[in-house]
Amino acid sequence: MVAGKDVCLRRLAKGIRGREVQFNRFLGNAKVTTERVIESWSEGTSAAAEGCHVLAIQDTSEINFATTAKRRRGLGEIGKGNGRGVLLHPMLAVDAENGVCLGLVSGQVWTRKGRRTVSHDLRDLSDKESQRWIATALAAKPLLAKAAMVTALGDRESDIFALYANAAEERFHVIARSMHDRKLADGTGLYVASEGMAVVDQRLIVLPARAQRAERTAQLELRFGAVSLARPQSKFLNHLPKSLPLNYVDVREVDPQAGTEPLHWRLLTTHAVATAKAAWRIVEWYKRRWLIEQFFRVLKTQGFRLEDSQVGTADRLLKLVAIAAKAAVITIQLLQARDGRAHQPVRLAFDANGVATLAALNRNLEAQSKRLRNPHPPDSLAWAAWIIGRLGGWDGYPSSKPPGPITMKNGLEYFHAVAAGWSLRDVCMP
Repeated sequence: MVAGKDVCLRRLAKGIRGREVQFNRFLGNAKVTTERVIESWSEGTSAAAEGCHVLAIQDTSEINFATTAKRRRGLGEIGKGNGRGVLLHPMLAVDAENGVCLGLVSGQVWTRKGRRTVSHDLRDLSDKESQRWIATALAAKPLLAKAAMVTALGDRESDIFALYANAAEERFHVIARSMHDRKLADGTGLYVASEGMAVVDQRLIVLPARAQRAERTAQLELRFGAVSLARPQSKFLNHLPKSLPLNYVDVREVDPQAGTEPLHWRLLTTHAVATAKAAWRIVEWYKRRWLIEQFFRVLKTQGFRLEDSQVGTADRLLKLVAIAAKAAVITIQLLQARDGRAHQPVRLAFDANGVATLAALNRNLEAQSKRLRNPHPPDSLAWAAWIIGRLGGWDGYPSSKPPGPITMKNGLEYFHAVAAGWSLRDVCMP
């Protein structure tokens, strides 16, 4: 999938019917489970996170697979229309200092079994889809145990009282964008209280491009303060504290451009926020959330075209989504590694045979141009990205534009073809 930047089994098989059958048999094998694939997501991530402050970024994406009334493929409803598909809720580990993607941690992949008839308010949290935010955060704790600190980070859907209460501890924090105007312990509303906070600073920040928005610069004003959230009035939450002390950071855009929706982030966090510097740091960490949006784009419309898959049954599609998620992360890691910003180990994306193949290819590339040398350490992912870029047609010179996704895709296709042959180098043919 990484090499072909695709998940269509027919296209990946390159027209070889036997190979396509093998792929389908793998997905159909009862011993291959979605849960086990998800467990394998963190292989390499835990070691890469050691000693780092990790932003554990989670979000949910709906993957819409084409169906008809006669061919639902066992898929449940998604969205507000008649769409059918799979929901993917991954957690990405990102270095808080430099934004480098360390890999996948944990998550869930599922399809709905039908519409619920019991009201949302009458169900326990464990019987709601929103439990995924808490379950994924708790699953990440042992996997990221060697990190210096972990901050679980999410958008408005992660604004869950039980998440703040259950997940936070000494080295495990939470940042969530507020969705609800919550009641505070003193009876006032969160948003009313925030309006009474003084503006303490202003700053220009660059907002990265999104699907419907070009990159732009915004002038923001900053407010922050301590708040105490009252426990929601639900019998299912009576075991939680009556109130919960958190810190609140509010940034809003000043004088936005005409026709532009002004930015306004209301952030709740378990981190201490005593100064403007600390508050801006929370904002910078929250900005890192854009990487999971890039991950979803690579997985779907701008990369693997996951929604085009023609796999016939829901159980196989769930496995395919879980496998494709790992491939999408490897692609992001290679793109990030192009400039060698951080020392990510090559084994994050390549096994022993792949590393040996890369070393042989690197010797050949350097021999072709004695003045051009791979500038990165041979145990780094940047070293591998330099080789893959060269194989895809990049000239390798520092003055040249770094290789883009298409160049990397072409290089990976060439690499995997060579790796297949390299694995047979010591085989003695009769």
